[in-house]
Amino acid sequence: MTTRNIGFVSEAEQTRLRDTPVFVCGVGGMGGACLMALVRAGFTRLVIADLDAFEVSNLNRQLFATLDSVGRHKAEASRDQCLRINPQAEIEVLGADWPDHLDRILATAKIVVNGTDDLVASLRLYRGARASGATVIDAYASPLPSVFVTRPGDPMPEERLRYPTRGKPIEAVSDGDRAEAFLREAEHVMLNSASRHHIDLALAGEVAAGRRSRMSFAPMVISTGMLMAYEAVQLATGRSSRTDCRGWFLNVYRNRVERPLPWPFAMLMRPLVRRALKRMIAG
Repeated sequence: MTTRNIGFVSEAEQTRLRDTPVFVCGVGGMGGACLMALVRAGFTRLVIADLDAFEVSNLNRQLFATLDSVGRHKAEASRDQCLRINPQAEIEVLGADWPDHLDRILATAKIVVNGTDDLVASLRLYRGARASGATVIDAYASPLPSVFVTRPGDPMPEERLRYPTRGKPIEAVSDGDRAEAFLREAEHVMLNSASRHHIDLALAGEVAAGRRSRMSFAPMVISTGMLMAYEAVQLATGRSSRTDCRGWFLNVYRNRVERPLPWPFAMLMRPLVRRALKRMIAG
């Protein structure tokens, strides 16, 4: 199955892909695209988790969403399709109880793909990964494909972006904390990428204000999942990567990579971006 991989990876590296455990938490959009790439690349030791069932609204972007899988639990349906690609893969499926298994999973799976879109789930993953020495591959809620990699010892997103959850128990996270954390992430995306030039800002303001669901587009979602899969390959094979905990954005409209601004310039620009966000939310 993986013969044609050789050349992109060596035979020894292909063996590492086969034997490296990976935890993919959330297998809808970006997580599902990453999972499919990992299975086709030859990863066979996988734990996947999701809370939801596939819906018709998922068909526009989620690779494992089909008319046959609508109504089925996402992780179970995704596992079944993965096994049709490689029946030798060992895939454990978890549902809403995945946090109860996190310590056990992270004892062996040192690569974590965050495919969730929930603050509390992300906090559990990052805090658990730090405690166990695992690395988290993630992406921003951005109109542009993006990726960042938080290695053991790196500041977590709640620390880098100064979420109100810092030092707060998971059980104490409020709806207000969720809203503020999303705004902090949106501020980072607007400050460090050209996203604002490639999206309907009026609709984005409604998303930020919680008046509508996040917009999602197949080319962006699937491209992001592929970037995440590349980082998993780099980690599993021991190759170096320039992707760090601040990450980067792929501006497919301008054919360029956009990296976070130098901190002095970012400090000057942040108040302007914050005011612009407030205007967007106010409508």
